[in-house]
Amino acid sequence: MAKETTANKLIANNKKAYFDYFIDEKFEAGIVLHGTEVKSLRQGKCSIKESYIQILNGEVFVINMNITPYEKGNIFNKDPLRPKKLLLHKAQINKLAGQIAQKGFTLVPLQVYITKGKVKMEIGLARGKKLYDKRDTIAKKDQQREAAKDFKIRNL
Repeated sequence: MAKETTANKLIANNKKAYFDYFIDEKFEAGIVLHGTEVKSLRQGKCSIKESYIQILNGEVFVINMNITPYEKGNIFNKDPLRPKKLLLHKAQINKLAGQIAQKGFTLVPLQVYITKGKVKMEIGLARGKKLYDKRDTIAKKDQQREAAKDFKIRNL
């Protein structure tokens, strides 16, 4: 299970994942990176909006995760969109593979952060939302925004 990321440095967050999917379970995975990629991540240059996760040959990979090349990295920079391996326990990978085999489940990257000097990714086991579910989410957010606005006006 993923730990709380309150004391960790958040690098990238995937807000769209929470809008498009119901997140059933969260996992924390390490990422296999090269030196200049880590330096670029420490500067906060990462995007996971278009990325997705696949299980290939018993290994988990994040595809289309964009890490902007490090300016001072010259020849040591890697391809910014190369597939990056995620580090999970074998039992977790087998559990996720079984869940994904069920209809409607997928793996979604939720956030990338640094904890104790290590770059980690929080991934979620997710079910896709239907259009009416998304409308319901929008309506709830509007209600909360209105309630907060009314509360603020009353307490001035």
